[in-house]
Amino acid sequence: MTSKDERLAFLEEMKDVRRIRKPNRAEVSTPRELTPGHLERQKAAVEKPVRDLNPLTSDMVEPLTAHDVLSWMRPGIQHGVFRKLRLGQYPIEARLDLHRMTVEEARREVFAFINDCVRYGLRSVIILHGKGERNPDGIAQLKSYLAKWLPELDSVLAFHSAQKHHGGTGAVYVMVRKSDRDKQNNRELHGRR
Repeated sequence: MTSKDERLAFLEEMKDVRRIRKPNRAEVSTPRELTPGHLERQKAAVEKPVRDLNPLTSDMVEPLTAHDVLSWMRPGIQHGVFRKLRLGQYPIEARLDLHRMTVEEARREVFAFINDCVRYGLRSVIILHGKGERNPDGIAQLKSYLAKWLPELDSVLAFHSAQKHHGGTGAVYVMVRKSDRDKQNNRELHGRR
């Protein structure tokens, strides 16, 4: 058979074929009636509120201004260690920038950031919260909340407003507690002499 004969044979076989006029798409309309499973899941979602594991409060806080200095340490922190933190003499191992975040976004980010620092063994970090100088009332909102939140986290040992070259009163150095794994490693390293 030649190619001309093949073509004619093909056309003969295809003479009754008609073009499909419907679009080549699956119908994905949602069913109109809800199944018992749908109703049960809806009921469970409404009755059982999602539990927020974040301990940071979102209540009102004492308002701070752009130039207020943040300074806090847990009892038992050595003064020399706190002085070194205050002077920015520890290497900054991570940073979190809260600029342009809402209070709720910042609340979630701070909680996750400090937990990540503990998990990865980061001890000296910085959080950039801004000074709030553009606010017409002069209140540094995120800074005010951060001053309340950091002591609420057991993993935070101390914090102090940063040195000028790291953001001054628009940023805060944070000293983070060692993870249990790092504490155990220290005991094993130094405890068996």
